[in-house]
Amino acid sequence: MSDQSSGPFAYDGLDRVLHEKARLSLLTSLVAHPKGLSFGDLKRLCGLTDGNLSRHLKVLHEANIVEIEKTFVKNRPLTSCRLTKEGRQRFLDYLSVLEQVVKNASELLETNEKGERTNEAGFGELGTKPS
Repeated sequence: MSDQSSGPFAYDGLDRVLHEKARLSLLTSLVAHPKGLSFGDLKRLCGLTDGNLSRHLKVLHEANIVEIEKTFVKNRPLTSCRLTKEGRQRFLDYLSVLEQVVKNASELLETNEKGERTNEAGFGELGTKPS
């Protein structure tokens, strides 16, 4: 059996912690707000329930991707979340890999629509990526 990570479409940089719909929504919201967002704002922006939001924030917090701060404002609890420096970099690295996935897929679709022959890995006759 071959090592999948050596394949041209292995995309090892697609971090499993980040590669989940709700967490992508959270990270996208937080990357646009460096000072952070309240739990309520994240809930509204991402369309999540309290339970789902809590669960995903816990995963991201345990992976040192988000910081969670619990305070009181006017005697009411306030939970705020923001990306850590490491979390921001991991997300940006993840986005770079995701951009490569989209680029590769677009190139392969374009090649196939032109009727050019490719092997099952999507490469041209000589094993090179289509230009």
